Amino acid sequence: MPGLKVEWRDGIAYATGTFNGKRIRKSLKTRNPAEAEEQRAIYEAKLYKRSTYGEAAVRTFEEAAVSYLEQGGEGRYVPKVLKHFKGRAVGSIMPAEIRGAALTLYPKASASTRNRQAVTPARSIINHAHDLGWCGPVKVKQFDVAKSRKNKPVDRDWMTKFLAESDKSGLPHLSACVLFMQQTGARVSEAINLLGEFVDLGARVAMLEKTKTDEWSPRYLTAELVARMAALGLEKGKRVFGYTDRQAVNRRIKAVCKRAKIEPRSSHAAGRHSFATNAINGGARIKEAMDAGGWKSASLFMQTYVHSEEAGRNVAGIFDREAGLFDAKQVQSIKKKRVRFGKQKGKS
Repeated sequence: MPGLKVEWRDGIAYATGTFNGKRIRKSLKTRNPAEAEEQRAIYEAKLYKRSTYGEAAVRTFEEAAVSYLEQGGEGRYVPKVLKHFKGRAVGSIMPAEIRGAALTLYPKASASTRNRQAVTPARSIINHAHDLGWCGPVKVKQFDVAKSRKNKPVDRDWMTKFLAESDKSGLPHLSACVLFMQQTGARVSEAINLLGEFVDLGARVAMLEKTKTDEWSPRYLTAELVARMAALGLEKGKRVFGYTDRQAVNRRIKAVCKRAKIEPRSSHAAGRHSFATNAINGGARIKEAMDAGGWKSASLFMQTYVHSEEAGRNVAGIFDREAGLFDAKQVQSIKKKRVRFGKQKGKS
């Protein structure tokens, strides 16, 4: 028996006593005697439970979430998930419950939204708790996401027509911005926030302040980009591409596409999405393309951004080179035999 009791100090209640040979002194954070006694009993029961069943029985999802956020976890979608699992022991939450929570919290959302805003944060919090020794790890099957073509990458022909029309329309900042995103993998938010002092045209490098982490990321510039950015007249403290609103960039892109009579693309499709696909199709190794564009997840990079349109043709070419030259006439002269499959009628 731990035999905890309530003691008072400066009007605040404390639970004090001994449990498993250890001295206990915990603030109950109340000045009300009745509430203090209730909190003492709850804390005492928690000590028993932890001693008997381990941390997984007493550590709550809220505790895990707080620790996850304190250690730098992404908190944008945590509140809804936290409210749903409030009061639950973190080790008691099963994978199917997480999928169920996604359906409950986002009944009309797409599969990708449910994955991003419910499955991923819940799974991340529980696996963080596992790292702390509070529970076991969890694996959750994500909702199947149909491949979308809205982010179909652009090729050089599209870019040439776009740049020509944009230049003709007197929009050099837009031309440079779209080309910058397409050749460096920068997000539109990163591009419009780029300031003149963070570009070194001599070294052909621009430093991006990351939007999803606190890290800075170097992006290396092509000769074409250097020439276009130099023509803009870079100034310290001023935005390189002039835009302050990502939607303004997308509206301009849409208008230019219409005038150029080319298929409209979003800033993401024409920029970051195209960078990944074109880099891989151009011969870059996966790790090279990921590092150059600032990706951390290989699975996200391959599943979301890379579209190898020539995959089948390229693989066939590999087998051609492996087989070497062959005599087509010899293959064509092979005598054909009549082949039957399975049992024939009347034959055993």
